Amino acid sequence: MITDVLVDHSALVPVVLGIVALTCAGAGYAAVRGPRHRASAGSVPARRGHPRPMGFYGRHLRPRLHTWALNDRITGEVRERVCSGLAGDVLEIGYGSGLNQPHLPPAVTGVWAVEPSATALALSQDRRDASPVPVVVAGGDAQSLDLPDDRFDAALCTWVLCGIPDARAALEEVARVLKPGASLHFVEHGLAPDPDVVRWQRRGNPLNKVVSRCLLDNDVDALLAASPLTVTARSASYEKAAPKVAGYMYEGRATA
Repeated sequence: MITDVLVDHSALVPVVLGIVALTCAGAGYAAVRGPRHRASAGSVPARRGHPRPMGFYGRHLRPRLHTWALNDRITGEVRERVCSGLAGDVLEIGYGSGLNQPHLPPAVTGVWAVEPSATALALSQDRRDASPVPVVVAGGDAQSLDLPDDRFDAALCTWVLCGIPDARAALEEVARVLKPGASLHFVEHGLAPDPDVVRWQRRGNPLNKVVSRCLLDNDVDALLAASPLTVTARSASYEKAAPKVAGYMYEGRATA
């Protein structure tokens, strides 16, 4: 049974959420979806990425803007909550600059980081060095993981699915490498419940895709429902005082 968790996101600064919409998970997910993905009847349509060269902005500036926009002063409370309960070997897709690293519980024995941006990984080095939890860089494409089945005790993604060309394939891969009964901990922004807000999200998508390769109206509920994961805890609400077009947040857990 799904438990609706009441969440207070008041620690986030409203203006930053506008920036998050332009930077979220945009460091480098330009790869085509992984070969393991198979379409099924009634499933969420796949969003296929198109290989394109990463310019100076994509390689160097976007990861830094992402790190600034989601820095610990702004998102630390949310990260602490989402990371709570993680234990054992953890897969993190969209590791970025390691902003979750300081919030990992002592029970975590290692993190396997999937991150396409070399710049983001370089920015993460100080956090990795300061953390007692070892990090293994485990590739750059969450859509096709070079990792064995039933390998991990937990998985983590924070503001990532909006920027992966085929998020459905990524969730299938997460489910594949999780041990039976293990959980994905997540927080994502996405599709708002109000038609007027959705219209503005869709109007903003073309520019947002150019700037950040991130969808404002990412349907997180539909992606999870179409995945092999089972949602066991979920909250969804507008960030207080945030621009609604970028401020509808989904938070929870889903079990393999």
